[in-house]
Amino acid sequence: VAPGAKIDLVLAKSNQDADLLSVTKYAVDHELGDVISQSFGEAESCADPKLLAAEHEVFEAAAREHITVLASSGDSGAAQPTCDNSSYILSASTPASDPLVTGVGGTQLNADSQTGKYISEVAWNETALQAASGGGYSILYKRPAYQNGTVKNAWRGLPDVSYNAAVNGGVQTYLGFLGAQSNFYTFGGTSSGSPQWAGIVALLDQHTNHRLGFINPTLYKIGQNRAQYPAAFHDIEKGNNTFVGTDISGNTVTINGYNTGDGWDAVTGWGSPIVSHLIWYLW
Repeated sequence: VAPGAKIDLVLAKSNQDADLLSVTKYAVDHELGDVISQSFGEAESCADPKLLAAEHEVFEAAAREHITVLASSGDSGAAQPTCDNSSYILSASTPASDPLVTGVGGTQLNADSQTGKYISEVAWNETALQAASGGGYSILYKRPAYQNGTVKNAWRGLPDVSYNAAVNGGVQTYLGFLGAQSNFYTFGGTSSGSPQWAGIVALLDQHTNHRLGFINPTLYKIGQNRAQYPAAFHDIEKGNNTFVGTDISGNTVTINGYNTGDGWDAVTGWGSPIVSHLIWYLW
């Protein structure tokens, strides 16, 4: 997406929350980049409240330094795994649910296989893979001011935006941590959408020669503008993020999710970007 961008890969010691927070803080404190993309998450109820408070302080520091922070909204629809990974519960995903983060959900793109021309798009929900666009409402963060007039719920809604996340039609990604099996694989999930949105922001940072910083207020102004919104986004109006999965005992678990609709929704946010037009409104 942004071939001229320099990418700094910051590795945590483990996938434990404290280690992930540590490397995020390091990246912000040392201003390693203009944009930070995070492709991980968990149920809000599984995270230590003190850690979440410290994480929010890091995101506040990023906003002060005009660093854009994005995160994938999750691959389990309106659900998240329980804290012991034995089943699923209705939950938004953190860190995407933090109001200072741009949460990126998922769509399934239908495009011409020869030309790449856009045809249509629906909410990402590949039931055969037990995967769908993460979205819903926070139980920790009240609705931020930039969502007033858009989100009717009193709590922070997510995602904010979306990108193609379907494994069927996904992106070719090199996985270099598989030893002898390291190779290019078709990759999907909202974990692919967050870095591609980061690439869009990086392109604008390069073009304008300054950091866009925290973009959520601007995204919602665009979404609320009747002239700009249909030019800047593909509004996703088909599909839902109801999750059907299997728990550790082999039982089927269904977590009823949300439906797409006109404008913002708790499945795909404002939708997927029409980058050629969005860029003129975003900066």
